[in-house]
Amino acid sequence: MDYNARIDDLQQRVATVKASVSAATHETHQQLSKRIDEAHADADRALTDAKQEANLAEGRAKDSWEQARADAQARMAALKAKAQHRQDQVDATVAESDAAWAEADASIAIDYADWAIDNARVAILNAIDAQAISNEKHAALV
Repeated sequence: MDYNARIDDLQQRVATVKASVSAATHETHQQLSKRIDEAHADADRALTDAKQEANLAEGRAKDSWEQARADAQARMAALKAKAQHRQDQVDATVAESDAAWAEADASIAIDYADWAIDNARVAILNAIDAQAISNEKHAALV
């Protein structure tokens, strides 16, 4: 797996979200509603893709942050235990299997980060939209 390419892709996605958020700050409620609908569609598409990739990697995407955090802690403990085991007993087959599992874990983590970026985009756009509605209502009162 090319981790650098996956991380570069995430950085590009963050830059895209940042540009979207920057543009959204100057939009009306109607424009923001359209942008939010697109963001929801993108997030739904990304979630579907992440689930498919996770299933292919013999893992599954986690539905909640707490579950993801607990799983990450368990994986870290398992990885530490595996590392100690590798120090005690060098076995090429076990090392290859460990590498495959670690790669699958990394892929799932990147997919989760991708999903989180999409959800952050939706949350930020909703917050900006709420402020735009507030500003429009205040302007109408004046």
